[in-house]
Amino acid sequence: MTKNITVAIDAMGGDHGVKVTVAAAIKCLARDPDLHVILVGVEDVVRTQLRTLRGIEDARLRIHHASEVVGMDESPALAMRNKKDSSMRVAINLVKSGEADACVSAGNTGALMATARFVLKMLPGIERPAIASELPTIKGRTFVLDLGANVDCTPEHLLQFGIMGAMLVSALERRDAPSVGLLNIGEEEIKGNEIVKQAAELLRHSGLNFYGNIEGDDIYKGTTDVVVCDGFVGNVALKTSEGLAKMISTMLREEFNRNILTKLAGLVALPVLKAFKKRVDPRRYNGATLLGLRGVVVKSHGGADRYAFEHAIRQAAREVKNNVQQRITEKMAVLHKDVA
Repeated sequence: MTKNITVAIDAMGGDHGVKVTVAAAIKCLARDPDLHVILVGVEDVVRTQLRTLRGIEDARLRIHHASEVVGMDESPALAMRNKKDSSMRVAINLVKSGEADACVSAGNTGALMATARFVLKMLPGIERPAIASELPTIKGRTFVLDLGANVDCTPEHLLQFGIMGAMLVSALERRDAPSVGLLNIGEEEIKGNEIVKQAAELLRHSGLNFYGNIEGDDIYKGTTDVVVCDGFVGNVALKTSEGLAKMISTMLREEFNRNILTKLAGLVALPVLKAFKKRVDPRRYNGATLLGLRGVVVKSHGGADRYAFEHAIRQAAREVKNNVQQRITEKMAVLHKDVA
């Protein structure tokens, strides 16, 4: 028997708020009969948008009132301290109480991370949560972590990221031993700073399928299923990738619009261009997981549209269905037993 999964959605979060979150929730409910949704936000605002979209409250969709909203540029510490009835905080509280299995928010990343860590606490053996997300590769996709939650990391933190990433891929992709690579400035063992060298040594003896050091170009080659790095490096790599994608897209449009001949060539190439655009569409990879918490929390991009936010909701449901947290906890227990 399939388990029903309840996702609490911070309906007020993100650049577009209820216009995106409510529409995405309705769409996901139509696609997944096992999904239940709690829309958390200012009740009148959420209900008005629900009526506009001709959605209805029923056994699978309900509204939970929250009187406050965390701004996208608000201080995480102040938001956590002063806005205890924010849509973000209430959605996380629903996970804590067991009313919801997961939380999805497109709101302030720092506030979401700080609040989720404060409310839900960490899984046994995990010291810090990490932001993990999938990226397209030549071979399919790879999961990268950390993407910005932890700027300064110890070797032990990087080991924990590797374990969490491997368990995430193992659960979602049904792979017994996903490969793990450590992002470095070279493949050789002598490369990198002392923290990375020590992390590599820990990963080699972790029982994971550790590939070894990988370089930046290996991310999109799909060399490994999981890419491990600290949050500073991961965030720079992610933003660089986003900038490169925008540059390529802009340059292609400019070249195809240069003259009548290039416009005709563009028409001929249109099917290929559309297929390429779909393949690398960042909306298909929206939904970064805050791994290591005692509850599933997924962060959507703040500017996500309905299609992108749907993917974040589905990502949260997939993690619950595949017991990602339990797998991480079990692997950490085995590691500590072996060390002892």
